[in-house]
Order: sequence, then structure tokens, then C-alpha cells
Amino acid sequence: MEKFQYTIMYAYLLMSATIFLSLPIQSHATILFNVLSFGAKPNGIVDSATAFAKAWDAACSSTDAAVIYVPKGRYLVSPVRFSGESCKSLDIVFRIDGTLIGSGDYNFLGREETWFSFERVTGVSVIGGSFDAKGPSLWACKASSNNSCPAGATTISFVESSRVKVKGLLSLNSQMFHIVINRCRNVKINDIRIVADGKSPNTDGIHVQLSTDVEIRNASIKTGDDCISIGPGTKNLWVERVTCGPGHGISIGSLGKDREEEGVQNVTVKKTVFVGTDNGLRIKSWANPSSGFVQRVRFLESHMFNVKFPLIIDQHYCPHNINCPSQESGVRINDVIYQGVRGTSATKIAVKLDCSAKAPCTRIRMKDISLRYANEAAQSSCVNVLGNALGSVKHQTCF
Repeated sequence: MEKFQYTIMYAYLLMSATIFLSLPIQSHATILFNVLSFGAKPNGIVDSATAFAKAWDAACSSTDAAVIYVPKGRYLVSPVRFSGESCKSLDIVFRIDGTLIGSGDYNFLGREETWFSFERVTGVSVIGGSFDAKGPSLWACKASSNNSCPAGATTISFVESSRVKVKGLLSLNSQMFHIVINRCRNVKINDIRIVADGKSPNTDGIHVQLSTDVEIRNASIKTGDDCISIGPGTKNLWVERVTCGPGHGISIGSLGKDREEEGVQNVTVKKTVFVGTDNGLRIKSWANPSSGFVQRVRFLESHMFNVKFPLIIDQHYCPHNINCPSQESGVRINDVIYQGVRGTSATKIAVKLDCSAKAPCTRIRMKDISLRYANEAAQSSCVNVLGNALGSVKHQTCF
């Protein structure tokens, strides 16, 4: 009987071991690559771009998840390109505890289009860190009308990439745009701060174009151009809890620069705050023939504080009034809702909808709008607009 029990027990253990060994084994290893190990110097003097590039190459060569770690310190970094074409790892995190800086010599960054360029990457996250491009020297050059000034570099760009996350970073004094999302899919930007002087030229906070499924949440943006600019080919964009100012507001456009152009569709901008901006919620297009369009846009729950034009559609956009096109915009704007917009306007005309005679704006709807100018109800100006008021609109309305 005892021998029989031992035989049964042995068979049970053998069967359990066989089942266990047949189960798939999952690896959750993460490999750490410290940029200091590749020669980066946290003294703000020695260029660490080569070290960053080597750390990236090592992370890409890993088949496991990888973390590129930038410890505390100040790192001088010249323009660097991170290509994902040959990456084996599909999960790379840049964890930045330090400050990345440019040089007071604007040519140090300005000779390239982008400072940190991510191209064809998948599953890349940039977490934390400060990026100080030291843009004021280039802005001063441009203000002096010096024709030899370079255009300047965008601080961070993602091109033809997917599953991208940007979280917790500070972008300071970019020479040009701070963050660019171009031809990307599935991008999440959270908890970021962008700071530049209110008169700094072409320093858009976040620019999105030709991209699908992009989320921007919890951002504070102070800059000299659009806080967020939404270019042609943007689809399924969600913007929520963004504070803008100084700056030119949140803009769809400019559109219609080219005759053949992809449209903008399915855009939601929600729970935003504008402080002292030139515009609030804006759609802008050049007065050119164009195949472009804007449709299914929702502007919801915005607060305006002393904003020059809280709600504006400008289809005769020409920012410097030089060589302006004399035609009518072909960009078709349809199905736009403004709801829950409150606050104060710095101009008597708080709602200015200047649409194309060739392609009037259609299905423009307003609900629960309360905007005041100098302690009285603000006014509206609308041209070539078809729409209606759905609820309370506490100013002189077009509908």
C-alpha cells in the first residue's frame, strides 16, 4: 500500500512538472543604459551628443525593454538624431533627471532643423527632464533684421513614429517650435510645461500635422506663437486641460497654403484656459484655392481672461499683410461646436467668424457662451457663416 502511494505521488509530481515546463515563459527584463557610461559629461561644457547617440544605439540593439538614463546635471548637447529603423527593442524610455542645454551661440543648434529628432521610432517614451535651447540670442538676431540668421531648430520632433509618450518635461526658450508631431500615430503628451517669451518668433508650443490619434493633456504653455497649432492631415486629436498664455491661442491651421492638402477632422479641445492671448480658439486659412477641409471640431468648456479674439475663424489669414492672396479660401469648414465658453474679451468683437465667400462655413453651432468686454456683453461679427445658437449666448450673436 505504501509503495502504491509513493508511485501515485511520483506520477503526480512528474505530471505537474511537465505542465509547468510547457507554459510559456515571459521575460520582463529592462536593461538600463546610463549616458555617463557612454561618455556624457554633466558639466554643461563638453558636448555630450555622441554619448547620447551611443546610448541610443545600445538600447536599440537590445531585444528587451530599455531605459536610457540621464542623471542630474547639465548636459551640453548638439543636434542629435535617433533613428528607429534598425531598433530591435520596441520599448525604449528616455528617463531624464538632468537639464539638456544648447549654447549661447545660436549656430550651435540653429544649423539643423531639429535639436532632438526621433525618426521612425516605435514605443519610445521621453519622461522628465528640462530642455533649454537658449533661444533668446537667435530671437535677437531675427529682431535686428539680420539676413544671415538661421531659421533655428525645433527642440523635439517625432516623425513617422508610433506609440510615443512624452511626460513631465519642461521645454524652455526653443529657437523655433518646441515639440513637433509629424506623420505619427498613437501619441500621448502629458504633464508638460513650455516656456518662451511672449514676443519670441515662431515658437509654437506643440505642432501636430499629418498624424492620427494624438492626445495632449495637462499642459502649461507660454510662448510667442500658437500654444498648439494643428496642421493639415490631423485626425482624432484630443486636447484637454491646457493653459495658454502668453501666445496666439490654440489654432487649427494655417491651412490652404497649398492647393492639394489633407483635411483636419475629429478634433476635441476641452477644459482650456487662455490668459492674455492674441486669440483663443482659432481656425485660420489662407485665401487660396485648396482641397483642404475642417470638420467635426468640438471646442468645449473654455475660460478666457482678457483675450483679444476669444473665438475666431479667419479665412483671409495673412499675418504680416505682405503679398496676401486676393482669392477666396477653398478650405471647407463644417460641423464646429463652441460650447461652455466664458470670460472676458480684450476687444469689443469677441466672436469673429470671417469665412470664405467661395466655401461658407456650415453647421457652426454655439451653446452656453458668455463673453464680456469692459463690463458689458461682447459682440459678434460673422461673414459667410451658416449656423445656429443651441442655448444661452450672452452677447450679440450672428445666429
